[in-house]
Amino acid sequence: MLSDLEIAQQAKLKPIQEIAEKVGVLDDELELHGKFKAKVELSILERLKDRPSGKYVDITAITPTPLGEGKTVTTIGLSQGLNCIGKNVCTCIRQPSLGPVFGIKGGAAGGGYSQVVPMEDFNLHLTGDTHAVAVAHNLCAAVLDNHLKRNNRLNIDPNTITWRRVVDMNDRWALDHIVIGLGGRGFVRESGFDVTVASEIMAILALSKSIKDMRERLGRVVVGFTYDGQPVTAEGMQCAGAMAVLLKDALKPNLLQTLENTPCFVHTGPFGNIAHANSSILADMIALRLADYVVTESGFGADLGMEKFFSIKCRTSGLVPNCVVLVASIRALKMHSGDFTVVPGRPLDKAILEENVDAVVRGCPNLEKHIENVSFYGIPSVVAINEFPGDFDSEIEAVKERSLAAGAEAVVVSEVFAKGGEGGTELAEAVVAACEKPSEFKFLYDLDISIKEKIEAISTKVYGAEGVDYVPEAERKIEEFTRLGYDKMPICMAKTHLSLSHDPALKGRPEGFRIPIRDCRASVGAGFVYPLCGAMPTIMGLPTHPAAENIDLDEKGKIVGLF
Repeated sequence: MLSDLEIAQQAKLKPIQEIAEKVGVLDDELELHGKFKAKVELSILERLKDRPSGKYVDITAITPTPLGEGKTVTTIGLSQGLNCIGKNVCTCIRQPSLGPVFGIKGGAAGGGYSQVVPMEDFNLHLTGDTHAVAVAHNLCAAVLDNHLKRNNRLNIDPNTITWRRVVDMNDRWALDHIVIGLGGRGFVRESGFDVTVASEIMAILALSKSIKDMRERLGRVVVGFTYDGQPVTAEGMQCAGAMAVLLKDALKPNLLQTLENTPCFVHTGPFGNIAHANSSILADMIALRLADYVVTESGFGADLGMEKFFSIKCRTSGLVPNCVVLVASIRALKMHSGDFTVVPGRPLDKAILEENVDAVVRGCPNLEKHIENVSFYGIPSVVAINEFPGDFDSEIEAVKERSLAAGAEAVVVSEVFAKGGEGGTELAEAVVAACEKPSEFKFLYDLDISIKEKIEAISTKVYGAEGVDYVPEAERKIEEFTRLGYDKMPICMAKTHLSLSHDPALKGRPEGFRIPIRDCRASVGAGFVYPLCGAMPTIMGLPTHPAAENIDLDEKGKIVGLF
């Protein structure tokens, strides 16, 4: 089989105007960025406001191996499969960061015959949104340091500053923990860099429903505290308007296409740990007015991205999902038996490729827990077994039996990697049927309960923990956030994606563990509190991070004021 890049380079792409016309986007609603990608103007929402909403499908997964289990491949392949059975469909996915290694990384755009193209554009700069996020974020950081340098008229306590700088590259070994202001000209203090997708600005971009909403959220960004304990905001530093100007074009969703010329919105890329790991609300809102079916994807497993999709994204957007697809693989279920270890960069243990129904069955409790997690929200689930070469029919039958017994509506083998849409028609039919099932969507918790009650609801119900333990610093932060009124926001748990627990070594369905909360932080502009789970990681003994004035916009996004 050809490589992902070879397949992508042989794709017969259509001009993006044709893709847009097919789904109902008008020419004057397109902002072209070359021949095969475009931004869609937000004015389209006003034109389509009376059109009924399509079916809303979220793709999630079991706890993956470090190699991933093909969630994005399934997202794109299902969309192509729905197109093959005659459904009008749009896909909505996140755009990737340059990440840990510069270069073309097909997994971020799917793989095999289920990809978003052009691959090179998708995986690199696309339309410059991530760059805009980085510039807006670092503008805020620069203004903050200028306040410190110029007599600190806002009375900022440097020891409370939480706003670091960002770069669109995972350069954490060199830049994670640094000292800034050296050379006698700046205010010397410790700081660091995060990867751009971990910026709160990226989460704000993903959760905003309009220019006005984005502007207000940017104003609420908290960068630190005064000596008397009051929050210092971007609004207070008079830079929120300038940040909004830098982001006003990035707020427009990007339209691309799949290998089979189905439309795909690729927009925003919030981090999957200290942020909510989902693509933009605006892309979904537009797609749901254009298509009969919208397939989106939440990062990592049903314990992380899906929980945040429901608790944060759906709560913010008001959109109600119709179905969840849980992606699983035979190799991952074998890993969850505890018999095998999967390590990135190393060949798979040959034994994991041998027929072993017993290992699959012993790994199925992980899948069963994720099916249960979907059921907490009252939404039907479909299990998609992402087929790999060497999977055995006996193993697949065991997964089907256990999944149906656990409450899945259907279990389907997905062959979208090797066959594209044709390999996803059975999955598409199962999703269409599941979307017609009656459902009663409900949230896991109410916003009026305390921060600790929300943390404990997620930990005990979704993760299966016996309880939660808090270090004194986390206790202090929770008390402070409650005083400031942040306790009314949803929770965005920051934990490993490699286990249902906080410990990546605990595979399967762990029992008898407690979730340790080592710290608690707030993304006030994005609108969530994020507790940090597990022990404090260190590098060389040092703790690591998890992850202009008089410029503004009016409600229509027009610049007011002067540079």
